[in-house]
Amino acid sequence: MKPLRSVLLAVVVCACVSTNAALIDPSVQLARTCKSAIKLYTTPDRVGKPYREVAVLNAKGESNWSDEGDMIESMRGKAAEVGANGIILSKIDEPSALTKVIGEVVKTGSQRKGNALAIYVPSDSTSTVTRCAVARKK
Repeated sequence: MKPLRSVLLAVVVCACVSTNAALIDPSVQLARTCKSAIKLYTTPDRVGKPYREVAVLNAKGESNWSDEGDMIESMRGKAAEVGANGIILSKIDEPSALTKVIGEVVKTGSQRKGNALAIYVPSDSTSTVTRCAVARKK
């Protein structure tokens, strides 16, 4: 019974944040990477190397059931799907305390939203492959 409960809990946790990707150039097809290879940058100048913009990522999650870490993990997953090896975080908007209270009272909930830019850094491609290979072995 415990394994089933763990699976159900994992499904509930994973379903709390969703991320979509709008490809910048749909004609460019990059090989899928893995979440553990996605580096997080807080500003474009922190990348420090030439990069290609791959997709705009938009995430949203129920504020009572997710946090900023969940948002970033969801964006990493979507970035990996489109072949990126990095994301430049733009922002994560938290609902105000008043919005949260109103959401609880009227049972509509409240959402946090975040967006980022998925990027591909060619000079990091070797480390991306290595990180994904290590992640597959775990």
